[in-house]
Amino acid sequence: MNIFLSILLIALMIGTVIWLVRGVITFLRTSEADLKNGVVGPSSSGVKQNKAMMMRIVFQAAAIGVIVVILLARRG
Repeated sequence: MNIFLSILLIALMIGTVIWLVRGVITFLRTSEADLKNGVVGPSSSGVKQNKAMMMRIVFQAAAIGVIVVILLARRG
């Protein structure tokens, strides 16, 4: 069980880093024209950034959940 949870934790941490990098790359690709395009509401670049950062948060939360399960399993 601990081996499975450890592998799952590593996979979730890798996923967190991947989504973090994707979000930063999307942020860096945002041009001034995207920011001043005159469209009401969020730009497509902003939507992509939000999706990437939301996925990062999901992976982080799952990793924290796995850490809690590992700690509870070792305690009992």
